[in-house]
Amino acid sequence: MKRIIAIHLLNDYSGSPKVLMQLLKAWTKNDIETHLFTSGGREGFLSNISLVENHSFWYRFSDNSLVRIINFFLSQFLLMGKLLFFLKKSDWVYINTVLPFGAAIAGKLKGCKIIYHIHETSVKPRAFKDFLFGIAKRTAHKIVFVSEFLMKQESLIQNQVLLYNVLEKDFAEKADQFQNQEKTNRIVLMICSLKVYKGVDEFFILAQKNPQYIFKLVVNASEKDIQDYFKGKELPQNLNIYPTQIDTHPFYREASIILNLSHKDLWVETFGLTILEGMRYGLPAIVPPVGGVTELVKNGENGFLIDSKNSDALSEKLNLILSDSMLYNAFSSDSYKKSLFFSEEYFDKEAVAIVSKL
Repeated sequence: MKRIIAIHLLNDYSGSPKVLMQLLKAWTKNDIETHLFTSGGREGFLSNISLVENHSFWYRFSDNSLVRIINFFLSQFLLMGKLLFFLKKSDWVYINTVLPFGAAIAGKLKGCKIIYHIHETSVKPRAFKDFLFGIAKRTAHKIVFVSEFLMKQESLIQNQVLLYNVLEKDFAEKADQFQNQEKTNRIVLMICSLKVYKGVDEFFILAQKNPQYIFKLVVNASEKDIQDYFKGKELPQNLNIYPTQIDTHPFYREASIILNLSHKDLWVETFGLTILEGMRYGLPAIVPPVGGVTELVKNGENGFLIDSKNSDALSEKLNLILSDSMLYNAFSSDSYKKSLFFSEEYFDKEAVAIVSKL
């Protein structure tokens, strides 16, 4: 009997483990025996998924880059050792992100079918990216990409498929309860990691330039991380910053617009799940002019494509959307309609097809 052995490095509440969670649920729903290997010791989207057998391996994230890289390579050798004893030749090894290369080597040695699910292109430094993508190219039987942009950018083997990230049914149903809800405040929302390349500083500047709006920044970080990041900076009164949130619905519900300000030269967004979630709430969006996120937002239809370094253009379009009610309603309607394609039904069907045949 075929088993799927899914591998993910760091379990948290970010986008890639969320997508793997959706895959695991789709497979178990279809009576496929599913195992998950991920680092233990922390909660995230991959915690306690029904009908999935969990296995942990050691990994510790560190802010120190040297310690982080040592920990990473050590974790992969430990993972490889575990899998060499665990895997059967008939297993399908499903590797989420390019990071868990130890699983690819173990799977190759055991003669397993190997599938990579690639979410990213902005892996630094270049030598590290070449190493990880090189292993994927040499070991994968199939590669799944999250956007057409990423598939073209990182074409590695002949057997490649597109599987867009989608909204879970529960999320979509909750969002649909609040369609056409009147907004009492004009709130500008951004949900991202607490990283410079994610445009956190640009969001800060935008809040300073537009005191007439409330700006809400939700980051995948602790209160201490937030204090350390903004140490010595005087936050504008209209800027509210929140740590990791398990439930983001209240933020989307009250927001008027959703932003992604990733630096196009440092972090090209390969999809943009928070943008899609905002779109289901009928939120217009402002996003970078490159990457997979442009497959969600069409310039002048449901938002604008603007370089995050251009704060004047960001302010101008932000004010245009929030001050013109006819334009806002047109963008809002188009955002919602666009989000309907990215459904759980589409995802489940494709998720099963991916592991049905090579």
